[in-house]
Amino acid sequence: MQNGVKSIRPFIGAKDFKISRSFYRDLGFKETILNADMSVFRVGQLAFYLQNADVKDWIDNTMIFLEVDDVKQYWNLLLDLNLPEKYEGVKLTPIRVLDWGKECFLHDPSGILWHFGQFN
Repeated sequence: MQNGVKSIRPFIGAKDFKISRSFYRDLGFKETILNADMSVFRVGQLAFYLQNADVKDWIDNTMIFLEVDDVKQYWNLLLDLNLPEKYEGVKLTPIRVLDWGKECFLHDPSGILWHFGQFN
């Protein structure tokens, strides 16, 4: 399976596609519109697809882990973006120190839970 593998791109849904698109652009992702109901968002070599699909069970059970070099630095970036003030339903949870490393959390406008983590 390792031969030729270049990336992995999850698909996530959105309760309000327009608001979620704006949120992810504000978070620092570059958007490429694929069609009226789907965009791909990129940062560096990483990407995910955002769909105009409000499927409650899917959205409520989606979590994405994004590994970062420095969680404290990323946390400060998240605070500076003021996303909870700009977008209804967005929540930030401060850094937790665990046996494997550190992480903080961000719920997007649809409720999707992002983990930003740094391994020991």
